[in-house]
Amino acid sequence: QVQLAESGGGLVQAGGSLRLSCAASGRTFSRYDMGWFRQTPGKEREFVAAIRWSSGNTDYADSVRGRFTISRDNAKNTVYLQMNSLKTEDTAVYYCAAGARVGALAIPYEYDYWGQGTQVTVSS
Repeated sequence: QVQLAESGGGLVQAGGSLRLSCAASGRTFSRYDMGWFRQTPGKEREFVAAIRWSSGNTDYADSVRGRFTISRDNAKNTVYLQMNSLKTEDTAVYYCAAGARVGALAIPYEYDYWGQGTQVTVSS
């Protein structure tokens, strides 16, 4: 069982930066692939970024590539999402997710555990 808790969301002006954190419980955090997704009202949950536990390989949605960076600190059981050059269209609730056997990183149902989400609002 893994419990996830996101933090770091808030209100920021366009062009600004935020760093989201996702703290995980459980001794086997280091063996989980971790992902960040986001969702706005009336829309499906959207893939943002993910990182493999075994290789450290990362993947990003085209809309955030070059602006967002995902990283993990296994010693702290935490995954981060550094978000730079934020745009108004990045406004959403951001969720972190953990999966023990993730095939396609961008597919939400591949993940086993989800956090409660943190709101990110980017103003113009």
